[in-house]
Amino acid sequence: MASNVHPMNELKKRLNQILNVIPQGSDIFYLDYPVHSNGGDLLIMKGTEAFFKEHDIRVRARYSVLDFPDTLKIPKDHIIVLHGGGNFGDLYPAHQKLRERIVARYPHHRIVILPQTIFYRKESEFDRTAQIFNGHRDVHLYVRDTLSYEMATRKFHQCRVYLSPDMAHQLWPIRSKTTPGKDLLCFFRTDIEKTTEQQSLEKTGQGDMLDWTTLYNRIEKKAIHMMMNMFRKGRGPVLMQAIWGKYTDYLVGKAVKRFSGYRTVQTSRLHGHILSCLMDKPHTLLDNSYGKNSNYYHTWTSGVESARLVVMNDGVSDRRSVIT
Repeated sequence: MASNVHPMNELKKRLNQILNVIPQGSDIFYLDYPVHSNGGDLLIMKGTEAFFKEHDIRVRARYSVLDFPDTLKIPKDHIIVLHGGGNFGDLYPAHQKLRERIVARYPHHRIVILPQTIFYRKESEFDRTAQIFNGHRDVHLYVRDTLSYEMATRKFHQCRVYLSPDMAHQLWPIRSKTTPGKDLLCFFRTDIEKTTEQQSLEKTGQGDMLDWTTLYNRIEKKAIHMMMNMFRKGRGPVLMQAIWGKYTDYLVGKAVKRFSGYRTVQTSRLHGHILSCLMDKPHTLLDNSYGKNSNYYHTWTSGVESARLVVMNDGVSDRRSVIT
């Protein structure tokens, strides 16, 4: 008999495995949470905070990469929890360096890294990270796809590695509040993970083009940068966290409203895909430059009927096989 349970319900339920290492009612420090304009990370943060709230996990302090202090005393009975996402590796060194500093600096704390995608351009950098992580006896690393899992288990011999969906799945379901008035939204990357196949699609001129960087207007971008500077300077951290929490509610809500206005979405952003899944909106997913999107789709979301992966030849498949 076929199950009537939506695949997204199952993915949300799967996040409960994290309670095995962050038990309900735990006291935690939540580190490396996003203070920037990438809406994918903001969706992850909202899902993470919703998970903490649902399971009575008490966040005693929050620090981003912008305001993490040189010295910070963390009670021994508090769990250090690091934000998930797609910046584990050598593409985004600021976040990786912070992660490594924390693992090296707090050898007697439990450290939990929420679901990440792993990617290294240089094997030597991967080995350097592994040396730091393998010096700690209580690191728990969650990864978002089978390729990352294989890479992590091969390198991190002293860490406990788990396969988990992205934390944004905690937000399921997101209900559209408006009726779609347009046909196609092309939610495409504009950064270093962009592919030549995406560029070819852009040239067709079909659909309305959008990315996280163009979703927000000039005033919103200015407000984000102003708050980032205030975080860097450590001005009123508790007040700034409260303001940022409310403002990111607005920013995520804007993304939901924009997606709601279209009948279908085509995206090369992983969280364009995940947001579409959360809204159960028909969409197609293109890969990024190193296979993150297709790996995630094959691991978790291939059973979501509203989602379809577009496979293109960009050299990604060949490169992936070399890594494995």
